[in-house]
Amino acid sequence: MSAVITRRTVLAAGTASLLAAPWVARAQANTLRIGMQSILSGPIALLGTSSRNALMMEQDRINAAGGFLGRQIEIVYRDSKGQPQEAARIARELVNSSGCELLIDAEASSASFAVQEVVRSLDVACIHTNSETSSLTADPKIRAPTAFRVARQGVHDAVAGSIYLAEYASAKKLNKWATCSPDYAYGRDTTAQYLQFFKQFKPDLEVITEAWPKLGQPDFTEVITKLIQAKPQALFTLLYAGDLSAFVNQGNIYALFAQMAVATPNVDYPVLAAIKNLPAGIQSATRYLETFPDTPANKEWGQAYFKKWNERPTNWSWQNTVAMQFYEQAIKKANALGGKALAAALTGMKINTPFGVDGTITMRDDHTTIGYAIGWGQTIPKEPFIVDVKAADWGKIIELETEWKKQQKYI
Repeated sequence: MSAVITRRTVLAAGTASLLAAPWVARAQANTLRIGMQSILSGPIALLGTSSRNALMMEQDRINAAGGFLGRQIEIVYRDSKGQPQEAARIARELVNSSGCELLIDAEASSASFAVQEVVRSLDVACIHTNSETSSLTADPKIRAPTAFRVARQGVHDAVAGSIYLAEYASAKKLNKWATCSPDYAYGRDTTAQYLQFFKQFKPDLEVITEAWPKLGQPDFTEVITKLIQAKPQALFTLLYAGDLSAFVNQGNIYALFAQMAVATPNVDYPVLAAIKNLPAGIQSATRYLETFPDTPANKEWGQAYFKKWNERPTNWSWQNTVAMQFYEQAIKKANALGGKALAAALTGMKINTPFGVDGTITMRDDHTTIGYAIGWGQTIPKEPFIVDVKAADWGKIIELETEWKKQQKYI
């Protein structure tokens, strides 16, 4: 005789299952979900996956220490492909449908502005971990009350890089320059900032040609030909990730680097790995190096990352790590998860971290970080790849950033 299935028997069965494994139900019900979307496919994916790798390490570390407010954390990952509309849709879905209580916006600037508008409409804390376009946090009209940025910022890089490059260009008598940067907000805005400060420190600087390849463009033949034909003495480029390695590999075919000096703030370990023959003498910033800052904590983190993933970290890696470190301290301070409570805790917060020039990074009241390590040196085709690194002067960075903000009417 078959059993009669009733609502009572279903409830009884459910209750029995819970009694059999009550800890499973409690653990699942108590999990704190954190949403993260990034570029996890396409030519820039190496940066998105390096963000995810770093967050997975942080998830393991934080859960081993007891989680956030006694709750184990689970980071929910989504691929936006770097498309602004998709990034915005995913951010909203992560909160409204997937039950995420915190957000990590691990997008490039092309999508972070769209995510910013979503965050503005939600009572949820968000940390932008990769967008470097300064106006995201510098412009009070764009800044969102519960959104913060833990990332290198364009104007900071522009000041530090321009001081270094002006000294380099003057010593080498390099007056005629070309630029080659990706054709979207980061490339356009940050190139303009670099040139503004570069000309301030070297008034005889002349830009004789510009190139604006599309983000993810596979073939740079036309761009390289244009640059060679213009015959500049030096080239400044903001290409990054797969775009930069493709540009260097294709430029080697045309002997580009024998015809002009090159400067870029965007050399990263994965870029170095993807370049078949790294030219010596490229003037480069340090996005992440185990040797800068030259401290045991920084080296240990870099080696732990490599041991875990069998590849080297990027600056997107350490930025996402620092975002979780800020969340960790802010949650302890606020004893809450709400956007407003965490915003109050994050504002003005200083944390200890391997990636600060003095072992600390501070979140300013304009929702952006300062004190992270910035240096410039030159490439060599073997470890440690960038040598003779000169650390940037944060006092000078903040002084000139303040002047720039006044010019933009941000303050």
